[in-house]
This record gives sequence, C-alpha cells and structure tokens, in this order.
Amino acid sequence: MNAYDEYMKGIVVPMRKELTDQGFKELLTADDVNGHISETSGTTLAVINSVCGCAAGLARPGVIEGLNKTAAKPDHLVTVFAGQDKEATAQMRSYFEDVLPSSPSIAVLKDGQLAHFIPRKQIEDRSVEEIRDNLVQALEQVAE
Repeated sequence: MNAYDEYMKGIVVPMRKELTDQGFKELLTADDVNGHISETSGTTLAVINSVCGCAAGLARPGVIEGLNKTAAKPDHLVTVFAGQDKEATAQMRSYFEDVLPSSPSIAVLKDGQLAHFIPRKQIEDRSVEEIRDNLVQALEQVAE
C-alpha cells in the first residue's frame, strides 16, 4: 500500500464507521452489490458515501436522524463508498442509471427497483433536517 492509500484509509475509516455503527452493511465489490440486489426483497436504503464535507456534515447525519425518526424502517441498510470502492459504487449506480451519478447520494429501493433518490444537489445546500424529512417521507411512501 502506498502513502496515498494509507492516508486515505485513515481518513475514510471513521466515515465508514459512522454508517456501519448504525447497522449499514458495506458492499465492497460489484459482486457484493449484485448479490444484495438479487437476493433480497423489501426496502433497501443505500447510501453512496463520500469524503466530502456535505457527506460528513449533512448526508450521514440526515440519514441517521431519518432512521431514528421514522417507524417505516427499511429492511436493509447498505452503503458503498464513492472514490474508494469504485467497482461497487459503479455497480450500485447501474441499478438507478436513469439518474446522474452523484456522491454523496441516498437511494431507496423497493425489491431492487429505485423508488426514491436524493442526489448531491438535494444534500449540499440543505439542512440536516431537510435531508432527514425527505428521507422519512420517502421511506413512509415506500412502506405504504
């Protein structure tokens, strides 16, 4: 591992942990993503994580607050890390290819089909509360 990889690992570990501590499963490879999508049913909340400030200050906190606020809990919590787990991220994005790639972003899938998508442009200039409420509304609509 080179110095850059070591440096990045040190930075992203706590960013990964912020979601995994909340029960998110990391999908690290394209096979992990395909396995999850093909073998699970119900609602999946997928977070495309990243190192940017809006992921740290807005997306991850908004997701965590949203999960704590709603009774409409997703059946599955998964995450891929843009810029780190490149194959996994590309594969996850292939399941919602009608939306432009962005990170961070948040996807709600129902039986493997995209039901709601929150792109970076609806994260970076919003408050944690707005992101939380957007997610809660999406989860509650999908649960109906």
